[in-house]
Amino acid sequence: MQENLVKAQGQMDEVLRLVENDLKTIKTGRARPNLVEDIKVEAYQTTMSLRELASISAPDPHSLVVSPWDKTIIKNIEKAIAISSLHLSPVVDNDVIRIQIPPLTEETRLDLVKLVHQKLESGRRLLRQERNDAKSKIEDSKGQPGVSEDDIKKWLEELQKLTDDFTAKIESIGKAKEQELMTI
Repeated sequence: MQENLVKAQGQMDEVLRLVENDLKTIKTGRARPNLVEDIKVEAYQTTMSLRELASISAPDPHSLVVSPWDKTIIKNIEKAIAISSLHLSPVVDNDVIRIQIPPLTEETRLDLVKLVHQKLESGRRLLRQERNDAKSKIEDSKGQPGVSEDDIKKWLEELQKLTDDFTAKIESIGKAKEQELMTI
């Protein structure tokens, strides 16, 4: 039954990555390459992420510079950034695209903190769902040969500890993001 715990841990790792990636998409008023790296760009008859098409740097805390490796797709990149949900205004400057990150207002910061809390709650909900799935599999092993009541109790305790650990990690990520948002 250890395989149930290992599988649950793998699923919880996936939930943690999902929450981290979800929180990366929230603007903090600081220029960070990961803010735009996942924007989808139409190029070469396919859709690719921006990080596959250009180098992205943050020369200062309020601007990003996107330097496409193939200069012929610079208009495609500009368009993708402009229509993204991030509400950014890219400016083509010769062979690079410059993006100014506007400072956040206090009201916007508070709204973004609420959004962070919503995303964290979704992550916690997914963790509980994974825990419940693993718990039911462990409880289904009752009565199988070589499985004692003590084994089941021990596995359930390990599962709860695992869930608590991942919940604490999600909380830690959320606190860091909230602090980042509220820092002016």
